[in-house]
Amino acid sequence: MKRILTKQMNNIMRRSLFLAALVLISAGCFAQKANVKKAKNLCLQEEPDFAAARQAIGEALQNEETKDDANTWYVAGLIGYTENDFLNRAQAMRQAIDEQKKGQAVVESYDYFLVADQLAMTPKLDKKGKEVVDLKTRKNVISKMMDFYNNQDLVKYGIYLNDQREFRGAYEAFIKHIKLQDLPMMQDDKLQAKMPKDTIYYQYYYYAGRFATQAEMHPEAVAVFSAIKDGLYEPSLCNQFLYEEYMAMGDTVKGIQVLKDAIQKFPGESWFLQNLINYFVNSGNMDAALNYLDQAIAGDPQLQFFILKGSILTVQKRFDEAVANYEQAPKTASDDAEFNESYGIVYVEKGNALNDEAAYLPAKEYEKAKVAIDQAFQQALPYFEKAYKLAPDNTEYKRNLRSLYYRLGDEAKYQQLAD
Repeated sequence: MKRILTKQMNNIMRRSLFLAALVLISAGCFAQKANVKKAKNLCLQEEPDFAAARQAIGEALQNEETKDDANTWYVAGLIGYTENDFLNRAQAMRQAIDEQKKGQAVVESYDYFLVADQLAMTPKLDKKGKEVVDLKTRKNVISKMMDFYNNQDLVKYGIYLNDQREFRGAYEAFIKHIKLQDLPMMQDDKLQAKMPKDTIYYQYYYYAGRFATQAEMHPEAVAVFSAIKDGLYEPSLCNQFLYEEYMAMGDTVKGIQVLKDAIQKFPGESWFLQNLINYFVNSGNMDAALNYLDQAIAGDPQLQFFILKGSILTVQKRFDEAVANYEQAPKTASDDAEFNESYGIVYVEKGNALNDEAAYLPAKEYEKAKVAIDQAFQQALPYFEKAYKLAPDNTEYKRNLRSLYYRLGDEAKYQQLAD
């Protein structure tokens, strides 16, 4: 009998301990749910206490019993949403507010709402064992996110950060605004109709790209400008920045491809051709540079194209072709100092080349060759004089003209240009 009683007592004690453990677990869960409710009440009361609300929800966000509950994260987002709304109303009443705090509240809220929606739409089993999702929380989150979109809260924060030269933060704020309409929760046709990808959309995207370039966030900038290079806002500029960002990253292949594609898309804009030509010149591929120069001249015969083409032909010692090129330049070229200087250099280099060829000739043959050499230098003279006359403060033009006077033996004019 004694053993039976002892066994019964042990069973009772075990059941009591088990029940006590259940009570403690339930009490802990209840306490965290109470924190969620407390946080919500603190931020929604007439005089909200956002700091206390954040402290209360912070505990619930970490507790095993409530951290995976969509409502916990929704309330966490509600705090920042409410604080932003509170500050918006204060600003509307012409009260001074903390723009940084206001913007941070929006970003905080936005991020919490994303988690809340993800948890809400993760299927869970109800009491009958059926998979269900939390459509109520999703609806609440969508409503709050649409408020952020319509009020341009993230855009305003991005502008504020740009003014503070905090370009990375400005980029992140604009991207959050832009990506709102791409969120899974926003794919309903009625919602999409309220968030058109119009000129404003592309303009904001462009600004995000500019913030990224200023923050030297090259991969992010490339991603932005790649997405909008054919969009509704400044597509030419977007392609220019895309090229520059690829080059900043050292991706020459993609950078040059951007230029080649843009030449076809924007035939009336010489920027792309000029940069492609400059690239080939700087990389030593003069034949490719000349090919694109001919294309540039055919489409837009700018004087600079003729000067550059003449310079390349001169370096290649194709002097007759260089002269023919300058002869085809616009009539206004004769009044351009750089054009005259460049034209004169053709004859100087031709004279130097002839002199080099004649250097090892016998004396009599050299005297014959010297006639052509002197003639080339003499042909350069009027162009050098015109360049110096047009730009007398240019020390290089003056130095080159003085050297030519010396080469031609004109001592008087040589001395006139002495410093």
